[in-house]
Amino acid sequence: MKIVVCIKQVPDTTDVKIDPVTNTLIREGVPSIPNPYDMHALEMALEIKDRYGAEVIVVSMGPPQARAVLKKAISLGADEAILLTDRAFAGADTWATSYALAGAIAKINPDIVFCGKQAIDGDTAQVGPGIATRLNFSQLTYVSDFKSVDVEKHEITVVRKLEEGVETVAARLPALLTVLKEANEIRYASLPNLMKSVKYEPPIWDNKIIGLDANLLGLKGSPTQVVKIFSPPLREGGKLITASEAEIKKIVGQLMPQIRSEASCAV
Repeated sequence: MKIVVCIKQVPDTTDVKIDPVTNTLIREGVPSIPNPYDMHALEMALEIKDRYGAEVIVVSMGPPQARAVLKKAISLGADEAILLTDRAFAGADTWATSYALAGAIAKINPDIVFCGKQAIDGDTAQVGPGIATRLNFSQLTYVSDFKSVDVEKHEITVVRKLEEGVETVAARLPALLTVLKEANEIRYASLPNLMKSVKYEPPIWDNKIIGLDANLLGLKGSPTQVVKIFSPPLREGGKLITASEAEIKKIVGQLMPQIRSEASCAV
């Protein structure tokens, strides 16, 4: 059984800066971390590996410094890692990103693909489903636990967390899963895997290797554009009124007409 895990390197959200001209994230000089949701996806893949035996291959699309997240994955127990990096991939939105990742994953031909629920720098939750749609894989989103994998029947059974509750569902392989944080606890790196990660250099795949239509990649292939990024204004403090118990009824009587008036204006 072969498993692919998609991991993204994201800016540390405690120190995000926005380019006011391009409305894109300034990544230079900003600390980067593995997307937290993706690490829980990796942990679920490794749990399947531990239980059933599998080859776990981690894929990341990004600049050369994204090698750091791949080395992290190797330290936790992933078998191989691949970095997709090419100027042609730069500026991709979720549509173009899923196209590039799906092209690379198709060359690997896995039984299961894992993604985090979403990336913390975009919060769209679109890339995983986009990959599944392009590859025509069974799609299982918001996975909070997995029950079993039946290789002979080509079937996986998982638990999905929904707004109204949870459901246990079985799907045909190949399948793509997007994983929630509450699905598991991320393991610590073992000493042998940690030593392996120090020396490990992930192979780099550019578009010459993947062979996709350059017009559908990167900024050129992105149908959506960010018009503006801004922080919401801080809320102003409400009015503070102090009163004795005897004055409460009088003050409430004065405030209610004002509250009703403001509420009707808001509607």
